[in-house]
Amino acid sequence: MKTKDIVLMGMLGALLFIFQVAFAFLPNIEFVSLFIIIFTLKFGKKAILSIYVFALLEGLLYGFGIWWIMYLYIWTILAWAALIFQKKTSVLFWATLSAVFGLSFGALSSFPYFIIGGVGAGIGYWINGIPFDIVHCIANFVVVLVLFQPMRIFFDRIKKI
Repeated sequence: MKTKDIVLMGMLGALLFIFQVAFAFLPNIEFVSLFIIIFTLKFGKKAILSIYVFALLEGLLYGFGIWWIMYLYIWTILAWAALIFQKKTSVLFWATLSAVFGLSFGALSSFPYFIIGGVGAGIGYWINGIPFDIVHCIANFVVVLVLFQPMRIFFDRIKKI
């Protein structure tokens, strides 16, 4: 990876962090999913570096707990999904993928609890978060449906720089 790529991914990771912190007052309404999809479509596997920069900044601000471990793999799963479906151009497809990701966020987050606390802890964590996952699902769908095309055009222009 070139120095230019490393710097760009660092800046994109910082952008993820800024948007997450700026909109943290809105429970489970976030722009990180949209950005990760766009970054991955525009920059390929290199975009995964931006996820780790984002996770590091989150850990530095909020502390490094179990939730932080989840961020390392959950957002990477979304990036890999975007890589797998990168040829899709439908905004509705990306909004649906983002919605499914939002709905499954709690299930994906429960893995460390299964390992640390057993089946009961994992299932309890997941079930407790279902109302938040539903909000996350709906919000992701709307955010991607509305902002996917403008953000894609914007990052097309940045990629040419």
